[in-house]
Amino acid sequence: MDRSYGGEVAINSFALVSYFSGPLAEYLTRLRRELVPDCEARAHLTILPPRPIQGTADDAVRELGHNLQEFAPIFVELGDVEIFAESRVIYVSVKTGHLGLESMHDALNAGGVAFEEPFPYHPHITLAQDLGAESIDEVLQRARQHWLQWPHPRNFIVEKLTFVQNTLGNQWVDLEDVSLSARVVS
Repeated sequence: MDRSYGGEVAINSFALVSYFSGPLAEYLTRLRRELVPDCEARAHLTILPPRPIQGTADDAVRELGHNLQEFAPIFVELGDVEIFAESRVIYVSVKTGHLGLESMHDALNAGGVAFEEPFPYHPHITLAQDLGAESIDEVLQRARQHWLQWPHPRNFIVEKLTFVQNTLGNQWVDLEDVSLSARVVS
């Protein structure tokens, strides 16, 4: 049976993300919307990129919660604005915390949510994607200029993950939150 969310029909495409809050998240969300005006996504770090799942969303959440029991919150410090050449995705790199995030990704990419991803996992904060080739260089330069102007700390703690589902209209819906244990790992 298909689920729907506010008139949007859900599809078998799920992801696990970490939203973060505060001025850094607000700034990156505004920057993303400036670079791609029709983007509605808020700033987040993806742990499991979009994928179909086997079984139900509830089963996946239970499995993820069980597999996350060994993981503590992870301190993340952001680096520079870069671009994935193959997919033309403009992003902010993860300077500190990437090894913990890669380990988490590898442990969670199993069971009912296992998926052979088209690209190696590389933790990042997406700023712009699905751009025409003619606008890539200009958007990349604007993103770099804006990011250089951010005078505040560029870090946050990944302490809660959100399991999300996509819809036919490409609207991501938050399904369930899973918190990590109390000890922070750098």
